[in-house]
Amino acid sequence: MANIKGSDIHKVVVACDAGMGSSVMLASQLRRQLKKHQVTVEHTPVNSIPADADVVVCHAGLVARARGSAPDTVIVPVQVFIGDPAVTRLVKAVESGGELDG
Repeated sequence: MANIKGSDIHKVVVACDAGMGSSVMLASQLRRQLKKHQVTVEHTPVNSIPADADVVVCHAGLVARARGSAPDTVIVPVQVFIGDPAVTRLVKAVESGGELDG
């Protein structure tokens, strides 16, 4: 399991596969929440995670595929895209500069 300091997070990728729209909503929400911290948030298919991603947020069922695309990146698995405690931990880590495990 990797970890990263919140102050070292500059790019968050929300990765998905289902195409149901909830991950797009999460990416928009994170963009608003992290904008003042100069964190870029992108939405991408789980098999196309960019190499410069610091953190990947994806559904727990996609973690193995995300690790295959981004093996050395912190991955934050969620059960639900909106309101998941793991997303709250990510935002708090960026805001405080604290550690984020994933």
